[in-house]
Amino acid sequence: MSQKVERTVIRYSNSFKLMVVQEIEEGHAIEAIRRKYGIGGGATIQIWIKKYGRNHLLNKVVRVETMNERDRIKELEEENRKLKIKLAETFLAKDCLEELVKIANEEYRTDLKKNFGTRSPNDLKKDTE
Repeated sequence: MSQKVERTVIRYSNSFKLMVVQEIEEGHAIEAIRRKYGIGGGATIQIWIKKYGRNHLLNKVVRVETMNERDRIKELEEENRKLKIKLAETFLAKDCLEELVKIANEEYRTDLKKNFGTRSPNDLKKDTE
C-alpha cells in the first residue's frame, strides 16, 4: 500500500507578486527577497518579473558565434527542411499505395496484404516451365 503524501500548495496573490517585483526594481537582491518572504523555487520570482516587471532585471543571453558556426547552422537548417519535405513525400506515397491496395482488394475481391508472397512451390514450378 502506498501512503498519500500531503503537500502544501502556496498560491500568491497578484498584489503580493507586484509588491515583490517592485521591491526588486527598487534595488533589493532577488535572493534576499525570496528568503525574506519564504518564496520557494528559484525561478518563481523570475517568472513574476517577466510577467509584472520591467525585463531589464532579467539576465540576458547573448550568443556569440563564428561565421563558420553560423554557416553550419544554416546548412543544417536547410538539410532539416529538405528532410522534412522528403519525409512528407514518403508519407504521401505510402498513403497512395495503401489506397491503391485497398481499391485493388475491392476490385479483385482479394486481400493483397495477406496473399503477398504466399505462393506455393507448385505455383513457382508452373512459372518456370
